[in-house]
Amino acid sequence: MKKLVILFLFMAATVQAQDGKHEKIKALKTAYITEALALTPAEAEKFWPIYNSYHDKFHALRVKERNEIFEKLREGLNKLTDAEANDLIDKNLAIESGKVQLRKQMTAELRKVISPKKIISLKKAEDDFKRELFERYRQSHEKRKD
Repeated sequence: MKKLVILFLFMAATVQAQDGKHEKIKALKTAYITEALALTPAEAEKFWPIYNSYHDKFHALRVKERNEIFEKLREGLNKLTDAEANDLIDKNLAIESGKVQLRKQMTAELRKVISPKKIISLKKAEDDFKRELFERYRQSHEKRKD
């Protein structure tokens, strides 16, 4: 636990130096997942390069989804032809398939460095982190309104 606190403090200092919201969130997520999975230093050393590599690939898919699908939907569903709608459906299915494929590849690599229970716990930890981050954002946004 002491090592985790030291790691968190180190990351917090690094984040302040970089002064970027994205980097701060990434550091908080790293600490959160490390603690939630109870990663040993040896596991963390092997886990994070794999996780970060796949996180970048997932991010690229989300950007593609935003650029190719959501932008088109913002123009309005009523403006879409059937051919355009079918194209969006196909793009969405391809992106979702890509996400599943990435999850399978990441899981296969993680099986070599952490236990299956920790792999299962990873998805929950990611979801819990997103939920907590959203809740903090919502609370800070409500405070600004007051």
